[in-house]
Formats: sequence, C-alpha cells, structure tokens
Amino acid sequence: MIFLAINWAEVGVKAGQFILSFSIIVILHELGHFLPARWFKCRVEKFYLFFNPWFSLFKKKIGETEYGLGWVPFGGYVKISGMIDESMDKEQMNQPPKPYEFRSKPAWQRLIIMVGGVIVNLILGFLIYAMTLWYWGESYVPTNKFTYGIATDSLAQSIGLRDGDKLVSVDGEYIDRFNKIPLRVILNGAKTFEVERDGKPVTISIPESFAADLIHYKAISFIDMRVPFLGLDSIADTSAAMKAGLRKGDQILTVNNQPVPFYHTFRQLIQKSKEKTIAMQVLRGTDTLQLNAAIPKTGTLGVYPISWADKFEVKEVKYGFFEAIPAGFKKSIETLTSYWLQLKLIFSGKVNTNESLGSVISIGKMFAPVWDWQQFWALTAFFSLVLALMNILPIPGLDGGHALFTIYEIISGRKPSDKFMEYAQMVGMVLLLGLMAYALGLDIFRLFK
Repeated sequence: MIFLAINWAEVGVKAGQFILSFSIIVILHELGHFLPARWFKCRVEKFYLFFNPWFSLFKKKIGETEYGLGWVPFGGYVKISGMIDESMDKEQMNQPPKPYEFRSKPAWQRLIIMVGGVIVNLILGFLIYAMTLWYWGESYVPTNKFTYGIATDSLAQSIGLRDGDKLVSVDGEYIDRFNKIPLRVILNGAKTFEVERDGKPVTISIPESFAADLIHYKAISFIDMRVPFLGLDSIADTSAAMKAGLRKGDQILTVNNQPVPFYHTFRQLIQKSKEKTIAMQVLRGTDTLQLNAAIPKTGTLGVYPISWADKFEVKEVKYGFFEAIPAGFKKSIETLTSYWLQLKLIFSGKVNTNESLGSVISIGKMFAPVWDWQQFWALTAFFSLVLALMNILPIPGLDGGHALFTIYEIISGRKPSDKFMEYAQMVGMVLLLGLMAYALGLDIFRLFK
C-alpha cells in the first residue's frame, strides 16, 4: 500500500483559493452569456455555479430563471431556451421554434450571446491586472543587478552555464526582467546566452532540444538569482531542523563538509540527501556546533532563511490609476501571447503532451500554501485570460465552436441544421470530457510517481 505525505492544511488553503478564484471567473463568464441573452429577449431557464447532476445544493426560481449552486465545483452554466448545449435537450429542439428561444434570434444576436462569456473573461483579466498594478505596483531585481550572478541546476549546467555567471543577454538582447528569460527560451527558441564569467565574456549555445527538456523535467527555474545563505529566520514546527536542534539565528556553514554560502547550494544538498542523515557545521553566536539531521523523503529540512533583499538593488515600479490601465492591457496581451505560443509548442509535437497536460489538480497546486491575495488575484487574472483563449478555440462544444457555425451562417446565409448541431455538440463534448478525464488521470498518476 502507498501512503502519500499530505499537508492537509496546505491542501485546504489551496483548494479554498482555487474554488473562490474559479467561482469568480465562472460566474462572470456565464453572466457574459446571461445578460445579452436577456437583452435580446431570450428565456434563460437556469443559471448555475458548479454542475448539479442529480441534485443541487441550493436552487431558487426567480421569474423564468432557476438560480442554483451545484455540488461538483468544476464550472457552471446557463441554460438558454432553444440552444443546443451540454444539456442536449432534444425534446425541446424537436418542437417548433418559439419567439423567446435562442434559435429564433438573428444570427448576429446569437453570435453576441455566444462570445459574451469570452469577452467578459478578457475584460476581467485586464481589469485585475490593471488594479493589482495600481494597488501593489511591481518590484523586481533587474537582471544586470544580480550581485552574485545566477544559480544553475543540472540542466543549465549541461549546456555550459555555471553558478555565478552574470547573464548579459539572450540572443544579443538584454532582458531586464529575469522571469521572462525562461519563456524566451521555451517559446521563442533562443539560440545563445551571453554571460560574464570571471570578468570575461562567454557565449553559451542553446541546443534545439533544450526547451523540450525544460518542459519534460518541469525545470522552468533552470536558472535563478543566486542569493547568500545568511542564516535562519525561523524553524518549522516538528521539522527535521527542529528535531536536530537548530534555532532561529543559526548560520549553517557546511552540509556533509561542503560549504553552503549560497541558499541554492544548501537546498540542492538537502534534496540529494532524502532519507539520509546529514552532518552540519553550525555557527551560533560565537560558537561552532556539529549537528546531525535526518532528512525525510520530502527532501526538506524545514528552515526559512533570513531575507537577502537588502543585498540587492530592487527596482520598484509604482503606477497611478491611469498609468495602470495601459500597463494592465500590456500585461494581458503578453499573457495571451505567451499562452498561445505554449499551445502552438504543444500542438507542433515539439513537447510531449503527457508532460504538459494537467487537470484541476495541477491548477490547484499553483496557488500558494498560505492565503496570498496578491498571488491569488494574479492567478485569477491569468486563468480568466486562459479560459477566454481556450473557449474561443473553434471546437464543437466550446463557445468558439458555436461562434464558428454562426459566422458561417452570417457569411453563407445558410444555417446548419439542428441535427448537425446536435451531432457536433455531442462530438465536441465527448472529446472535451475525454481530454479532461485523461488530464485528471495523468495528474493522479503523477501523485503516485
């Protein structure tokens, strides 16, 4: 029997953020369909947050519409009379069209109803980015201000990068925001890194297969900022560090006789020592101690380092209300472009779909283990934009599929038959449900891997 070490408190916090984030996104998405449907005098039979097979947690009919809360927290829906959707209500579709039904409305009105959800998600993502930039601003260490150079993992070292290298440019272009460099490599196929090593310029060639390797090993942070390991700010309760006798303010000098002046060096050594006992030389005040710690299979010691922020030149960018609007728009465009390029990379066959695909489990893991409003809103904006992009794809069963058939009708003057739309919806739903089940299966497999 396999037992998974699970921190249920962290799982609960992540699940709470995930459900709240997607509730906001889904309600507003469905409102994007609901409002134009009502404006064009369509009857909306149901408006639900979450799905409600067999029963609902709550429902109340107001006017012609039943508002409810389902028990499967993975989405939501509006049921518009006379529209072929996931409900597959064939009985209604076999009757003559009624004036209040979706299918009785002009094509241009149906198109607006169909794309309303996507438009709302685009606006939501943009507004969240703009408002968070206005409220929090941005802060980062510019790439050319990395005092101690970069920290590298084994993949970065395999192409010739080294700890302490100072990154000068990528393909001859200086990139001020360091977090954009991995995307430049993965999405734009960067060919070279130019670094400064021991005061001398060095050019590192990037193999064609490197982007696929980064995705395969999920090593997006193959290079990072190298920061000094100044000492311990706190110790996690019941951790290996607590059991070993480490205290706040201690400075770990060596692990298994290897110096650890930088935090990433320390972390790598701990990770390599899973289920082993390590020997540490520790400075406590003016005393040097020898302590041993048994590292659990999670590969963590349970210590939090003293902040290194004052060792670097941090660039603070503040936005006024009107400045945040174009900045939020620019960030939205960059997010959509980046995600679209990732989709192209997957569909091109350059990366293994099994390694790139994820379900709600993968999404939930992206949230912070503690409630972090700044990260929460950043992820909500990101997912809102991603949902808009995915929904507008011309696939039957998605808003984009319905919109495609409606555009065809507007251009050709011929409306696809209800029977054709039923079959297209059925095929689309089977494909989408199959893909969701496959992604969920992959995530469950990864949990036990």
